[in-house]
Amino acid sequence: MAENVQLRTFCYIDAMQPQFAAFMASVASGYLPVEGQAALYVEVAPGMAINNLMDVALKATKVTPAEQIVERQYGMLELHADEQAEVRQAGDAILRAMGKTEADRLKPKVVSNQIIHRVTDHQAMLINRSGRKGMMLVAKQTLFIMETYPAGYAALAANEAEKAADVNIVIIRPTGAFGRLYLAGDEDQIKIARDAAMQAVSDLDGIDEKR
Repeated sequence: MAENVQLRTFCYIDAMQPQFAAFMASVASGYLPVEGQAALYVEVAPGMAINNLMDVALKATKVTPAEQIVERQYGMLELHADEQAEVRQAGDAILRAMGKTEADRLKPKVVSNQIIHRVTDHQAMLINRSGRKGMMLVAKQTLFIMETYPAGYAALAANEAEKAADVNIVIIRPTGAFGRLYLAGDEDQIKIARDAAMQAVSDLDGIDEKR
């Protein structure tokens, strides 16, 4: 299994912030997370491997799963618990099963980021109608959009941004080819949130992907 499975995303969230937890609960297909819980996001390739890894984690600890997404190319899981130690033990069990360490994950990258000042009414409407599950984007707010690779690190970026600044989470997409994060608010707070989100991603170690 170790030779054939790529560890794409592996990241802990120490304490889910209110908006982040509420957003993830609105899209989760499993057991809903709540504010303050710790979480773990794992993404692997090929996707089918995530089934065995979920089994390993649930049998080894008392974590609860919010997501298990199985696609042919990628598989992703989210696990959470009240105790950080339980979540870390689940992560350790997954790594042992893969024969890998946390440092074997792909080094995350910020693929793109942009700030749109004073969003117009019509663009706000389009974004609000395109899969929004979080807060409403209001015209004249400043909008920050960030794209991550691999996708799962968009979740960490969102949670750290909410810790650092008074902003609204509009969209988090931590699955697929790339992750995306949309934040809205006052310009000064958006800049603080942007810096926190990008720092959270750049602080993680990992290996460069072999193409």
